[in-house]
Amino acid sequence: MAEIAIPSKHAEALTCDVALVGAGIMSATLAAILSSLDPTLSLMVIERMPQAAEESSSPWNNAGTGHAGMAELNYSPEKADGSVDVSKAIAINEQFQVSRQLWASLVEAGVTSDPASFINPTAHMSFVTGEAGQRYMKTRYELLRASALFNSMRYSEDPAQIAAWAPLLMEGRDTSVPLACTWDPEGTDINFGALAKQYLSWVQRRGAVLEFNHQVVNLKQDDDGAWLLHIEPTSGGTTQIIRCRRLFIGAGGYALRLLQQSKVPEARGYALFPISGQFLTSNTPDVTSRHSAKVYGQAKVGAPPMSVPHLDARVIDGEKWVLFGPFAGQSVKFLKNGSALDAVRMLKSHNFMPMLQVAKDNFGLMSYLGQQIFMSRNKQLDELKEFYPLARMEDWHLTVAGMRAQVIKPKEGRGSLEFGTETIFAGNDTVAAVLGASPGASTAVPIMLGIVRRLFADRLDVWRPRLLEMIPTWGQDLSGNPALAQSTRQRTASVLKTVPPTD
Repeated sequence: MAEIAIPSKHAEALTCDVALVGAGIMSATLAAILSSLDPTLSLMVIERMPQAAEESSSPWNNAGTGHAGMAELNYSPEKADGSVDVSKAIAINEQFQVSRQLWASLVEAGVTSDPASFINPTAHMSFVTGEAGQRYMKTRYELLRASALFNSMRYSEDPAQIAAWAPLLMEGRDTSVPLACTWDPEGTDINFGALAKQYLSWVQRRGAVLEFNHQVVNLKQDDDGAWLLHIEPTSGGTTQIIRCRRLFIGAGGYALRLLQQSKVPEARGYALFPISGQFLTSNTPDVTSRHSAKVYGQAKVGAPPMSVPHLDARVIDGEKWVLFGPFAGQSVKFLKNGSALDAVRMLKSHNFMPMLQVAKDNFGLMSYLGQQIFMSRNKQLDELKEFYPLARMEDWHLTVAGMRAQVIKPKEGRGSLEFGTETIFAGNDTVAAVLGASPGASTAVPIMLGIVRRLFADRLDVWRPRLLEMIPTWGQDLSGNPALAQSTRQRTASVLKTVPPTD
């Protein structure tokens, strides 16, 4: 472990340069980046579960979409005047290209195994019905195609072409109803759990300490700026003190609770809104053999952005599955394996009013979630049939997915419900925490690079050459540089064994 001066009152503490709380894709990505940049850094990962990636990063707890803005219609909303804003879709694709570059670099370095163990080519599609849907989809397609990052996307209103791309979508469908679809072969399905485990296995071989079945029970900053983490086994036992100079909290729904324990002022006003997820899943060969895409539709009125319905081809541990959802479930936990008291423990005097304001401002969302919780199996089948008209319930099983702890953020004296990923820096930029959900995992690399930039600002100049080796386009705009975008996508597709871009 690192040589760090320890005051005598903490002489029993274990020391490390960086402590990471949580062993999901966020912590694993940061650990892999830091170990690549400086192998002498001592790292410690603390995880309350018996192994890595058991919560949101588990392939059964998320949709596995490599979020790149190709299919997700909530990233390209239609405005009141009928125009379409694709700026967020382009920005997310830019971030996803950064993630792909790091993955490719680490595959080449032997950090990860065969890329098929965590990433598989899976076309991304968007599907709408009705004349208004057609107009929106055509406008969106033309705007995205103008970007160098979406030149492989195709558009069709032809039922036969759509059936060729996704047979289940069209079998038994009334083709007199106007349809529109985009299809992009460069889409991917990703097992973020497998990727996180490979990262952490590699950093452990390089000397990192992984403490599973341990939880942080207290957290505070010492007089000299170092962080003191009191950890103990989840089954009970002796408490240890971990002392580190820099701290990352990637503990999903528990991240805010740890920030609150630290008493950093930056956490004031923040709260979380838990949403449990469920999917209908099928591994019936008649279903999986005829569906090889991720098909996204439009969210229903009043539904939150993360509830956009989608029919997903998946590869989980080498086996083909098809998932449909998500459906909201009922839970007050902040983690799937969390406590029913999570919400009560989070409640503070400074976040009570923001929570009430969010409840008042999002009555439609609350009503929608209530309807989802009490939705019958027959109603769930009806929702599935909007995508797969000939679906049979006997081919599908309801699977409980992970918890989404959506961020309630203090903004302009009020509370604002956020549906993205939020990074909080505190302690004079010695601690960082990630809150929120999608598209987090897909953009974990640029998020972690932002954390490296803040927590290790004094080392960036030294690390810059290595960063550019791992991510050659770091700091550059691909969307406005067609040649660079094409060559970058071509290289990562070759290494990751995914579909190369079209010319």
